[in-house]
Amino acid sequence: MAYNVSNKVSLSELQLYFSNDYIHFGDVINPPKTSDRQVGIIWKLLSLTQDSSVLELGCGYGRITNRLAEKGAQVTGLDISQNLLKKAEADAAEGGVNVEYVLGDMRSLPWRDRFDAAFLWYTTFGYFDDADNERVLHEAASSLRKGGRLLIDNPNRFESLRHKFPVCSVAQRNDDVRIDIFSNDVLSDRQNLERIIVCDGRVRRTHLSYRQYGFSEYVRMLRSAGFETVEAYGEEGGAFTSDSSRLMVVAYK
Repeated sequence: MAYNVSNKVSLSELQLYFSNDYIHFGDVINPPKTSDRQVGIIWKLLSLTQDSSVLELGCGYGRITNRLAEKGAQVTGLDISQNLLKKAEADAAEGGVNVEYVLGDMRSLPWRDRFDAAFLWYTTFGYFDDADNERVLHEAASSLRKGGRLLIDNPNRFESLRHKFPVCSVAQRNDDVRIDIFSNDVLSDRQNLERIIVCDGRVRRTHLSYRQYGFSEYVRMLRSAGFETVEAYGEEGGAFTSDSSRLMVVAYK
C-alpha cells in the first residue's frame, strides 16, 4: 500500500491527528503501568530530583507530565492541541497536582534559561522539515539553564528498516477500533502513518509523518543548537545497539 505525504506535517494536520480520538484510545495503547514505567525512565535519564523544573514539549493529555508532578517535579507542558490540554488540566486537578499547561508551538517557545530539563517523549520529534526540526532543538536549548538536559525518545530507524512494510497494528476499546498503517520512505528518511478510526459507526482517517534521524545526525544538530555532550540509550534506558527498538538521546547544555 502506498500513499503520498509531504515532507512535513502542518499544524492543522497535527491538531486533527491529536484529537479526542487520541485520548479515547490512550489507556489502551499506554496503560497506567506502562506510563508509570516510562516516568521512571525519564526521571533517571534526566537525573531529576524533587523540585527540578521540567518542560515537556508535545505533552499531549498529560499522562507523563502529571505523573512527574506527582513525584515532586515542577512541570510545564506545552502542546498544540487545546483538546489534549483540557484533558491534561482536568486530570491534574483531579489528582491534586500543579502543572503549568501552555498552548503553543514547540518551534517558538516563550521561555529562556528557565528549566533544568526538557524532553520530547514517545515520537514527538521530527514532524517538520529538517530546518524546523532543528529550530525545535534550538528553542529547547534556549529554554534550558546552563547545565540543563534534553531527552528525545524516537524509534530506532535502523531497527525499523528490518520490517517488511507496510506494518499494521490494531487497537480496540469496546466496540471502537483504531487501525494504524505504517510505511517507510527510505528516500526522505520519514516514517508515514495512516490512522483509521472506527467509532460509533463512523470512520475517520488521519495521517502523520515524522523524520527518522540517526545518532550521528542528532549529535550534529544538538551541538549546533548549543549542547556540549550527547549520549545514546536504547529502550528502557539501556545500552543502545542497532537492534534497539528505541533511540533515546540525552544532550547536556
